[in-house]
Amino acid sequence: MTATDTEQNYNPEKGYVALLGWSLNAIEAADSFDRRYVVVAPEWAEEYCLKHKIPYIPWNFERLNERSLEIANTLKDMGVDVSIPLYEETVEWAGAINSVLLDNPRLLGQSMLLRDKSLMKRRAQLGGIRVGIFEEAHDREDVVRFLKRVNQTLLKLDGDPNDPIHLKAFDKAGCLGHRLIRTPDDVDSIPDEEFPSLMESHLDGWEFAVEAWIHNGKIRFLNISEYVTLGYSVFVPATPDLEKYRPQITREIEKLIKTFDIDFGFVHPEYFVTSDGEMYFGEVAYRPPGFKVFELLERAYGFNAYQGLILTFDPKTTEEEITAFFPKEVVDAKGFAGCFGVYPRRRVVSQLEIPAETEDHPYYESNDLAAPREQTVTKRTAFGTHWGLLYFFGEDPYVMRDLLKHQEELDFYV
Repeated sequence: MTATDTEQNYNPEKGYVALLGWSLNAIEAADSFDRRYVVVAPEWAEEYCLKHKIPYIPWNFERLNERSLEIANTLKDMGVDVSIPLYEETVEWAGAINSVLLDNPRLLGQSMLLRDKSLMKRRAQLGGIRVGIFEEAHDREDVVRFLKRVNQTLLKLDGDPNDPIHLKAFDKAGCLGHRLIRTPDDVDSIPDEEFPSLMESHLDGWEFAVEAWIHNGKIRFLNISEYVTLGYSVFVPATPDLEKYRPQITREIEKLIKTFDIDFGFVHPEYFVTSDGEMYFGEVAYRPPGFKVFELLERAYGFNAYQGLILTFDPKTTEEEITAFFPKEVVDAKGFAGCFGVYPRRRVVSQLEIPAETEDHPYYESNDLAAPREQTVTKRTAFGTHWGLLYFFGEDPYVMRDLLKHQEELDFYV
């Protein structure tokens, strides 16, 4: 199994990296960087890679069998130094491969903790990190019992509305497989295939995300992403209202690095801050975030976040390179970059139509929305998947926040 080599000007003193999964923006970033790279992706990527002379190895990440070690040995024989996961389903593969490439068996166990939300919560708890109440659910009865027990703990009386609980898939990214359960009736709608899953108590607070690049166990760049509405909109950097928590957030990330024994790479955790300033851990991912946050960071700061990913994973990266590469948080941002995920608000649609008030707004830049492929809109289950993104950029974080919120009231598919 060989990869096609490009005539790329890479630095032989630097690491040779394998990108696990598929992201055109990550590939373009690697292609214009000074590291040698190879893309490990499913077979459907082969034609594109050959056409564009992208170094490539086919691999099926869904297949787990006795040949699974083969990809690690193939990469080792090629001289690859480290593998980088580009999406959730490749995190465990990266851990397994890096345990061979870096001769560190601990990395496989670490990646399993970073994939299984239940194990992750337990590890966080053991590290003294605040988490809500959580349990595993194996069937609907478990969910009903947990809902009742949580509300009993909150001293709810008969007739009081229930506090909701969250049901999440153990190993899916972001909002996929995430449901809000308020009543036993909500439980009936959960399909059998969603079990087992993780149940959590609801945390009242301001939810936000963090992106942290780590090298030699230290944070090299820390971004706070402000959610306007979870599953709909995000912008970077955050408002001063959220940025004021930066020292506290930094301490939480340092605790996370220590608890999960992270020496290099990148983490994308989510937290809640309550009205009294307490910080609660939601979950952590060891791969780039969704909602194009890397692209938003490049728009706001001018550095390529994927190249930052390569730097923090590469064992041959020097301290000088890291220091020179990353900008200074917040103060070096040229403005605020945000995006909004569009969901059709109508059940039947015939065309894409960007509202004039969105298109004419000085902060509006572009969109990647496509014309509807079918007229009947499928009802969203759980948080669903957006149909495309709108991109905005401007100099006032509060204008950005209100603008993103306002998009929820508009129709883009009519």
